[in-house]
Amino acid sequence: MALLLLFVVLAAAAVVASSLLLRWNEVRYSRRRGLPPGTMGWPLFGETTEFLKQGPSFMKARRLRYGSLFRTHILGCPTVVCMDPELNRRTLASDGAGFVPGYPQSMLDILGPNNIAAVHGPLHRAMRGAMLALTRPSMIRAALLPKIDAFMRAHLHGWAGRRVDIQEMTKEMALLSALRQIAGISAGPLSDALKAELYTLVLGTFSLPINIPGTNYSKGLQARKKLVAMLRQMIIDRRSSGCTQDDMLDSLLSGNEGTRAKLSDDQIIDLLITLIYSGYETVSTTSMMAVKYLSDNPKALEQIRKEHLDIRKGKSPGDALDWNDYKSMTFTKAVIYETLRLATVVNGLLRKTTQDVEMNGYVIPKGWRIYVYTREINYDPFLYPEPMVFNPWRWLEKGLESHPHFMLFGGGSRMCPGKEVGTVEIATFLHYFVTQYRWEEEGNNTISKFPRVAAPNGLHIRVQDY
Repeated sequence: MALLLLFVVLAAAAVVASSLLLRWNEVRYSRRRGLPPGTMGWPLFGETTEFLKQGPSFMKARRLRYGSLFRTHILGCPTVVCMDPELNRRTLASDGAGFVPGYPQSMLDILGPNNIAAVHGPLHRAMRGAMLALTRPSMIRAALLPKIDAFMRAHLHGWAGRRVDIQEMTKEMALLSALRQIAGISAGPLSDALKAELYTLVLGTFSLPINIPGTNYSKGLQARKKLVAMLRQMIIDRRSSGCTQDDMLDSLLSGNEGTRAKLSDDQIIDLLITLIYSGYETVSTTSMMAVKYLSDNPKALEQIRKEHLDIRKGKSPGDALDWNDYKSMTFTKAVIYETLRLATVVNGLLRKTTQDVEMNGYVIPKGWRIYVYTREINYDPFLYPEPMVFNPWRWLEKGLESHPHFMLFGGGSRMCPGKEVGTVEIATFLHYFVTQYRWEEEGNNTISKFPRVAAPNGLHIRVQDY
């Protein structure tokens, strides 16, 4: 009886303590006048657990309760979530006017201090200029597309008769293609080592910044150290060799090819990590989901296959794709855009206030994050009728891509500089996949959409010659 009474007392004390902690955290933030409505959750952790577990449901519930602008505390930061399309557009267009990039501390620490998403002002212009020079259309046409074509042809060879996990194959594809373009690295021990550390690094960027051994954040920091060491050694080897390899690393080290300014080695390393990280995540996930959506939509598969078979009609089996072929892939680009929209590969963008900022009559304090939550824009029935239906034909209508609320690739001065290269990679992958193979899904495949789009148990398909 005494033990039962003790248990009841301890449980009651825990409930009271929890209530006091929650109340204290709310009072601490509510002292600031002019804040949007919302809740802040626990001290330090905020509402991160609920956010990561519930994802879109977390956002929808708070939007119903508080409106399209509300406060919360996620990923270690007091944050205002904005779900208003026009206000989001204005926020992204106001880079430097009270806003700078505001990505979670875990992402900033792991991707590095010179990560293009973290810097602003002259350094951002220099880094962005370097990336744009490396990925401009003339560079893609002359240097990158031939490499991408040769890689995709080799990567997709011999899939017939196999049971393939398309998630793993597109991950490998995106990483190896990026390494080939960036530093001429082919499949082998070095790419395997880089791949292992990159997978760990990606998980670390989606975690609370608690540096305790065994946490994803701690593992991500260790993976970054190993990646930095490998990339630094690559730079040393490239300089000592005296040979040119006509790749992105050569251009960055020499400052040639219109990269404007010669960057420091530390800046180059962080830029390379950003190029690999951003391209890997977007290209692999979009390619996997495009295969999934095409599997589920025979009419779309028939049309995209016809587009690519028409391109092959004028070529011999060994002929590579050229820039004109890519520019003719109208329906393929529509499939890619619709995949990005429906799968919501990118949920939103983060900004940080550099001063008190007024938004819709509320005052957002200096140092807070603004989560420009673009996910719901993708499902806005006014922009996209029947938004939950995979309908690539909607992108053949004029003006949809130039709509002011089109944010699949970011917005303002932070528009993704590598969007064209990524689109070329996915289009080239689809070209060889749909012209060489037919496939059927096998097994119990499930897709999770938050915080990252992924197939937890893989996405398995049985591949046959077309």
